[in-house]
Amino acid sequence: MPVDIDHRRLAARRSRMQAWLIPAILTLIAGIGLLAATDAKTSPRPLTDSALTAEDIAWLKRDSFGIDSNELAQYRQLGRKAFLDAQLADRGDTLPPAISSLIGSYEAISTPVTQLAIQYRDAAQEIKSMADGDPKIAAKKARRIQARQLAVQAQQAELLHAVYGGNQLKEQMVWFWLNHFSVYAAKGGVSIMAADYQENVIRPHALGKFRDLVVATLKSPAMLLFLDNAKNVKDKTNENYARELMELHTLGVGAGYTQQDVQQLALILTGAGMAGRGGDGGFFRQRANVERDGLFAFHPDKHDFSRKVFLGHTISGSGADEIDQAIDLIVKQPACAQFVSRQLASYFVADNPPQALVDAMAKTFQRTDGNIADVLRTMFLSPELTANAGKKFKDPTQFMVSSMRLAYDGQPVTNAMPMVNWLRQMGEPVYGRITPDGWPLDSTSWSGSGQMAKRFDVARAIGSGHNLLFAASGAITPDAMPAQIAPPKLDNAIYRETIEPTLSPAARTALSKAASPVEWNTFLLSSPDFNYR
Repeated sequence: MPVDIDHRRLAARRSRMQAWLIPAILTLIAGIGLLAATDAKTSPRPLTDSALTAEDIAWLKRDSFGIDSNELAQYRQLGRKAFLDAQLADRGDTLPPAISSLIGSYEAISTPVTQLAIQYRDAAQEIKSMADGDPKIAAKKARRIQARQLAVQAQQAELLHAVYGGNQLKEQMVWFWLNHFSVYAAKGGVSIMAADYQENVIRPHALGKFRDLVVATLKSPAMLLFLDNAKNVKDKTNENYARELMELHTLGVGAGYTQQDVQQLALILTGAGMAGRGGDGGFFRQRANVERDGLFAFHPDKHDFSRKVFLGHTISGSGADEIDQAIDLIVKQPACAQFVSRQLASYFVADNPPQALVDAMAKTFQRTDGNIADVLRTMFLSPELTANAGKKFKDPTQFMVSSMRLAYDGQPVTNAMPMVNWLRQMGEPVYGRITPDGWPLDSTSWSGSGQMAKRFDVARAIGSGHNLLFAASGAITPDAMPAQIAPPKLDNAIYRETIEPTLSPAARTALSKAASPVEWNTFLLSSPDFNYR
């Protein structure tokens, strides 16, 4: 019967995929899936007459989440240094109009965060006034669902920027800083602040001065809520944010500061919290002596004005100015320059980057007063950037975004929910890290057998075309799938120029055995060659 034949064919196809893919997965787990040297008999077909060298391709793979034809064209036109300078100048974020429109359609993006906060607060007050019973239970559920939807919209917006952003170096930095200054959306009201956090806190400062970025995150409602500094008041201090500000955000572990420094910083940060709430509906009304910046407010009546000794320096009790003094002391520490430089080099270059590179970046950091763009320039113009080309394992975000950029090469999707779900499936959702340390970015954390099996499933979803990317925005059911979705053509000009020349013999053999375009796509995206950069 036809049904039996279909099942046999399906089983045979699955058997072929497993037979050729399992060795590749095992190679990934072993950590030896390095790219082979270029085969002299294989000449790539360039997108233009100006072919790039293997070193150019290796450099671009570090510069971007994944190479697409637009990036190749710009690099050819400008050359490396001018191309890098244009990215670091940060003259604006370019997106396809359809993607800009999609992002703009999200309530989390289009609605000011102050308005979202008022709505969230009003809903809570209304629920509190309701009598116990089913209507109150339903109202609580609706409020939770609305908050989750806003967080999901923030996730979609971030991933759309990552896939389609014209300045790929900036997009990587936005994701890097979101992870470095990590917040957890499911805690309290963080979910309604997530979009504001990425669009108005991280993105504008991603390539600027590190001090400005630290201050922006300090004042952000998402961080104030996540690490509890909104609850940090005199006579009832909360050290959570003070500790993580030093340990995770600026200085790192073992930087020479003490528990007393943490305690003193917590005192300095007392009163730095959210805007006051008024029973008359004036949620953000100006109060006397309260310094305001959006949802951030410094409350003198909640501040400890005692004299502090922080990092060996005396800070008199003067109010909000104490915070500026403390941040200045922190970011000017040599340990801060070393810590931030090492974190950047670990993400872009190697799990254990060369100390000489870290030192050079730290020197630039100190010389330029923490200018992130200049630190990146030092790294991206160094020979160390590509010295270990093909040996840096992609974390799930890098894998998913690079797969999308290769598969669709700028073609706008209409629904970003599949990308959100794929990252959840692979265990690295945006705003999904419960602890404040951010997702780990080393190879060991992401190369286990369970991760590789999930990565294979995502590769198959992207490579098949049956993935709801072109369904109605927000649709998550098969009923919303448009008819006749063809698999994307990954055997394209980008592949032939940037991947094919350095394919390992094992990958070539596997690809030659693919029985369909879907299998070919799945094999490629699951291969060690693609999962390392």
